[in-house]
Amino acid sequence: MMTHTYDLSAPKKSANLSINSDLLEKAKQLKLNLSATLECALAEQVQHAERERWLENNRQAIDAANRLATEHGLFSDSYPTL
Repeated sequence: MMTHTYDLSAPKKSANLSINSDLLEKAKQLKLNLSATLECALAEQVQHAERERWLENNRQAIDAANRLATEHGLFSDSYPTL
C-alpha cells in the first residue's frame, strides 16, 4: 500500500509559474500534461524533503538505537532463523 504525503482529495488551485520558454514549448509539442507532471515532481520533492527533515529530527534516537544494537545485539538474535 502506497501512502501519500498530501491529501489527494484536496481541491486543485491555480498557480502562476515561470518556466523556461523552450522547455515549455517542447512539453507542449509532446502534449505533456503540465499540471500532472508538476504535481508528480512536487510530490517527489516534498516526500524527499519530509524524509530528510524526519531523519534530522530523529538523528539522536536513531544513533542511540544503532549504538545499543551494536553494543548488545538485537533481541531477535536470540531466535533461530528459519
